[in-house]
Amino acid sequence: MAPHGRPVTESRGLFVTLEGGEGVGKSTLQTALAARARAIGLEVVTCREPGGTPLGERLRAALFESADGETDPTAELLVFEAARAQLVADLIRPALHRGALVICDRFADSSIAYQHHGRGLPAHVVSSLNDIATGGLVPNLTILLDLDPAEGARRRGDAGDYLEREAAAFHARIRAGFLSLATAEPGRWLVVDATQSPDAVADIAWDAVNARR
Repeated sequence: MAPHGRPVTESRGLFVTLEGGEGVGKSTLQTALAARARAIGLEVVTCREPGGTPLGERLRAALFESADGETDPTAELLVFEAARAQLVADLIRPALHRGALVICDRFADSSIAYQHHGRGLPAHVVSSLNDIATGGLVPNLTILLDLDPAEGARRRGDAGDYLEREAAAFHARIRAGFLSLATAEPGRWLVVDATQSPDAVADIAWDAVNARR
């Protein structure tokens, strides 16, 4: 099993993950990158966390329909990890073995940012469970869309789920957590200012994807 932070080399594909807080534009960027890749003939697989498989989507619904304060932080982490393990086994690894470009909206780094930095769970616990769920799979490229949480809240409007309704301090800790991860692993991470236009963000991200093909 590869240590957390070291890319695996077992597949021919390219694994790109999109990270960031709420309302930063990950879904918009995922759509743009997939369209550009398909336009040049690449096989592209897109997915999201939690979700992407029948089990993952059921777990997502159960988690995000929770009332505020209902979910214990450890239980929350375990639900994310269960959905992640199924997604890696059913979708991500097979696609990478075929040589596809996989673009995932969130992955294991989100658990470090949300459950460690946000919730305060021990870093070694989150990292260990990440490694179990992913089997050591680490993205080739992680694009962090960085945005002030207040602007993210303005963009998304009325908060829909219990995570979005968390206090501003929680979202500030998550942003700081993502930035610390990017600083620690600059070879894997690309930090993009998400205040730019969607087209500008997509241009920067696409250049980074192409550089790793």
